[in-house]
Amino acid sequence: MLRGVAALVVYKGKPALAEEKGGRLELTLEGGARLRVRPKDVLFLHPGPASLDLKVPEGEEEAAWELLEGQTVSLRELAELVYGAYTPEAALGAYLLAQKGERFVLEGEGVRARTREELRALEEAERKRAERERAFQEALKRLKEGSPAPEDRPLLAEVEALARGERKESPVLRALSLPETPEAAHAFLLRLGLWQRENPHPRRLGLPLQPPDLPVPPLPEEDRVDLTHLPAFAIDDEGSQDPDDAVFAEKVEGGFRLFVHVADVAALVPPKSPLDEEALRRGANLYLPEGTVPMLPPAVTEALGLGLREVSPALTFELWVSEEGELLEERVYPSWVRVTRLTYREALGVEALRPLEALAEAFRAKRLAAGALEIALPEVKVRVEGEEVRITPLPPYPSRVWVREAMLLAGYAAAHLAVREGLPFPFATQEAPARRVEGEGLAAMWEQRKALRRAQLKAVPAPHKGLGLPLYAQVTSPLRRYLDLVAHQQLRAWLKGERPLSQAEVLERVGAAEAVADLVREAERKSKLHWTLLHLEAKGYEGPGVLVERRGGQGVFLLPELGLSAQVALSQALPLNAEVRLRFLEADLPALEARFALV
Repeated sequence: MLRGVAALVVYKGKPALAEEKGGRLELTLEGGARLRVRPKDVLFLHPGPASLDLKVPEGEEEAAWELLEGQTVSLRELAELVYGAYTPEAALGAYLLAQKGERFVLEGEGVRARTREELRALEEAERKRAERERAFQEALKRLKEGSPAPEDRPLLAEVEALARGERKESPVLRALSLPETPEAAHAFLLRLGLWQRENPHPRRLGLPLQPPDLPVPPLPEEDRVDLTHLPAFAIDDEGSQDPDDAVFAEKVEGGFRLFVHVADVAALVPPKSPLDEEALRRGANLYLPEGTVPMLPPAVTEALGLGLREVSPALTFELWVSEEGELLEERVYPSWVRVTRLTYREALGVEALRPLEALAEAFRAKRLAAGALEIALPEVKVRVEGEEVRITPLPPYPSRVWVREAMLLAGYAAAHLAVREGLPFPFATQEAPARRVEGEGLAAMWEQRKALRRAQLKAVPAPHKGLGLPLYAQVTSPLRRYLDLVAHQQLRAWLKGERPLSQAEVLERVGAAEAVADLVREAERKSKLHWTLLHLEAKGYEGPGVLVERRGGQGVFLLPELGLSAQVALSQALPLNAEVRLRFLEADLPALEARFALV
């Protein structure tokens, strides 16, 4: 018990004893703690002497309210009316009555007695609150039993919003003692049967799921080199809807002449235009198994996609390359091209692509000699077609290498031109890997990928060690990647003698676009895994797995037919690259995890 002889005050809603010392108040709190505060920080109840061991007496609250209805009085007057005297105990009791807020309410340093109308409104509000609480508890009971009713939809909408990352908390999950996380909300909705296939990952990451709705200007009138007499081939995976590059190579004296035609997106999307700003906000096309969300309006692809019309506008990179794969000369200019669309499989049988094959092999050999790394892990395409999830392995056709090398050559040439001309540019760079892995097979490639350093986009040139190139920029996908579009905007400004973006402006765009592009890649990865797990739950799986890493008694296996990696308990010692049969056991869809076992 404290033996207080000071005044009784309220500090932060609790009684305390106060003594004046040097213009400030020294408080003694319940429990004995002391601190100094300003007089304005407390509410005075009684001048004392008082203690903190106070027992509030019985009083006449209702009678006092009837006398004071609608009036405002001091705490002292209320204490005298309710308890018959102004004592520390009565002062504390008056304060507690006002703090409770039923018949009396604190207003400034006084107390107001509520009117009868206010009391009736409070009673009605309390009745409704109790009814809501009763309904909430009944809903919780139904949800615990897994039997939601139609009237539970508003509560479940809050859970769905949490599962999509649109809110941070859920009263329902809190009341059920479940974690208030998107994953827990997803699991809860699955248990109730309200969600089965919903993919929440793009929304969780804040990505738009509708294409831009902006007007697209007509193609400007300008001089273009007519290349429609030359072959040009847009080679893509089957079903590709946004062909933004086409190639053709021919053998010439001393080497090759290579044409890389790229959709001339910057002709319609100049810097700082509404279309440009929207593309920057999105960063890149979002490729989901459910479909593609483009960074530009579909009308841009319809107008500029190579091979979608009989003749297409392009920005052409015309390159002369030696037989040893060395870039000798480059020209860049707007053009008209007549493009034939092919799949990678169809390209294998096209005789006109033989020079491209030879050129690709020469440039690839030059890059490998310069330290380039080739990591070829199994890839699959995951598509949702109605109720079916289709997983299709992507065959490693040689034609993929031809196209890849042509695109790398164009990027190298563009970066080389930008440096030579002092043109600010978004350069793609990568430091040498942390280590070079010796060995063969998927296990070596898996380990080498882990040793790679993150590729970076910069506004200053630097080598790309992973590609074995002294300079590089991505320039062949301006329909799909924002920074490719920036590169095209810079090249067009240079060609027309106009002011390009400054290095600071390019750097600003690099930072903003990369931040969004990281989210796009994460959404694509998680969405692909989401639909793969749904496919496994629906169809089951038993198939090959290749051991690529050992972790104690566990092994990491690649499943080439699914494009997955999985950690599986090892019942026997296996060498790296050993191929076994794996069987799917179960999936945790919210956690994006699958369990497999050795057959």
